Amino acid sequence: MKVLLVNGSPRSDGCTFTALSEVAGALEKNGVDTEFFQIGTQPISGCLNCGKCRMGGRCVIGDPVYNALLDGITAADGVVIGSPVYFSGPNGALCALLDRVFFTSIGKFVHKPAACVVSCRRGGASASFDRLNKYFTISQMPVVSSQYWNSVHGFTPDDVRRDLEGLQIMRTLGNNMAWLLKCIAAGGPPPVPEAERVHTSFADGK
Repeated sequence: MKVLLVNGSPRSDGCTFTALSEVAGALEKNGVDTEFFQIGTQPISGCLNCGKCRMGGRCVIGDPVYNALLDGITAADGVVIGSPVYFSGPNGALCALLDRVFFTSIGKFVHKPAACVVSCRRGGASASFDRLNKYFTISQMPVVSSQYWNSVHGFTPDDVRRDLEGLQIMRTLGNNMAWLLKCIAAGGPPPVPEAERVHTSFADGK
């Protein structure tokens, strides 16, 4: 079993990485392999609404970070996405990337456990946490919880390491992710087949 930990910060070793590392440590102690994915600092395009991904199954912009993240989440058994808080929201570059990854992966991530973590100096954590979780809930991905909302606080990695409650939340999240993955691996009843999708559109009177 392997969990992909996505560092949605331009800083490879900052506060978000510190939080994700605590999650990774708990996963490793539970016998679950981890892999870090860094989105980097290169410009990332948002969705162009061209519709061409419907034909080929991938975004035609085709930048390396998009391809690598789509393949990484597809191959992993679970995913944890981390982001710093900018203006009470997740990193804009991360959201631009996730918009494209999740739009072009409809049906690929169903029943794959997922979670997010956010790092902020003071405020905006819950709004960012809510935004990131929406990617999972629209994709039929079980959202793994912790003992509180998954956030750490601090201006520097050393500050985060002093946020003892935040670090415990990260460890609990890792433990819960490992537990759910092991439950799935142990086998159980198959998922209920999805009925034909219904799309409401008031424009056509339905």
